[in-house]
Amino acid sequence: MSINRTLRLGIGAIAVALVATACGGGSEAATTADHVRDGKLTIGIKFDQPGLGFREADGSYQGYDVEIAKYVASKLGVRPDGITFKEAPTAQREKMIMDGEVDFVVATYSITDERKQKVDFAGPYFVAGQALLVKNETTDITGVESLNGNKKLCSVKGSTPAQYVKDHHAKDVQLVELDNYSQCIEALRRGSVDVVTTDDIILAGFAGQASGELKLVGNTFTTEKYGIGLKKGDQETRTKLNDAIEQMIADGSWQKAFEQTIGPLRDSTLTPPAVERY
Repeated sequence: MSINRTLRLGIGAIAVALVATACGGGSEAATTADHVRDGKLTIGIKFDQPGLGFREADGSYQGYDVEIAKYVASKLGVRPDGITFKEAPTAQREKMIMDGEVDFVVATYSITDERKQKVDFAGPYFVAGQALLVKNETTDITGVESLNGNKKLCSVKGSTPAQYVKDHHAKDVQLVELDNYSQCIEALRRGSVDVVTTDDIILAGFAGQASGELKLVGNTFTTEKYGIGLKKGDQETRTKLNDAIEQMIADGSWQKAFEQTIGPLRDSTLTPPAVERY
């Protein structure tokens, strides 16, 4: 066989391989719809938020976001045993969606205009409000208006609550930003910080776990619409997720899941949100 013929055969083999990859032979090109057809989904949740997204010692997952994820997955046609839950830290959620590490994220994920530049959202499936959590014996912090005197305020890197307080309510507050809310709660219990801020539903989960050590104070002072984050432009999946959220609200599963995982915080938290079909 001549060198030229050998070269032509080699180039032909490479071309065939490239065409096969372009036609879907490579797993990187798989879409959420492809995964659904295979009966499998990878869903990002929190692993450290009691009552919302929490990984138990036995490896099981519990919480309201987990129940939302299971329900919408079932409406897409994926059984619970076809779901792989993956930890989605606050600061990494957009990147995980954009890189295809997850099909979608259900992780106390507030819908914001800034985030919608990078990802799309289905929902909202819940409307929360920013609040404050302190030690049970604390008396000088009664709400956001009492955050003065250089108090140490903890929240999580990549989230907006702590900076919101500083910008709108307490100029002299000291921001302490840690990697996750579990670390903020531990710092509060040790006395390293005076108060933790994030959404009321998240704080309620931690307060419930702390057996009377911690309490929510004051009224909520923001509106946080929780959505399911997914790849930008995937309108097919977004429509199906919106349909599933509306069905979950209509058949009573939405309220049942909330009451079994978090329990009522305030009457307003049990008002079903209106899905936004932008």
